[in-house]
Amino acid sequence: MARLLAIDYGTKRTGLAVTDPQQIIASALTTVPTHQLFDYLRQYLQQEEVEAVVIGQPQNLQGRATDNSAPVQQFANRLRKLFPALPVYWHDERFTSKMALDAMIRAGSTKKDRRKKENIDKISATIILQSFMESQSFKK
Repeated sequence: MARLLAIDYGTKRTGLAVTDPQQIIASALTTVPTHQLFDYLRQYLQQEEVEAVVIGQPQNLQGRATDNSAPVQQFANRLRKLFPALPVYWHDERFTSKMALDAMIRAGSTKKDRRKKENIDKISATIILQSFMESQSFKK
């Protein structure tokens, strides 16, 4: 088995999370400035075996596209062109930033750490990945 990689895409920063090779545990990987994202992904995918990518799909409360939907779709299209053999899945990202902040509070993170948006981004990616994995386990 290979890892799953989750992407919480943002126009400034992008949070990344991965599973272990057995796809049991989702863990925060890093936050990358978005303008460096494809360079980071090329390097990461050369070093690690990744089975698929899960991208957080921005939606409003009614399930419709948001202002960030078009940039995320453009990113996904470019990702598919650069890595055509890598399957790409979408997963709802509603409330992940709020859930990430709540998780940081429960874990005892300091206010200083909670103010760093890059921490929230990579935890959001972890929540997206964990939720995706849970949804897939019900389909088996």
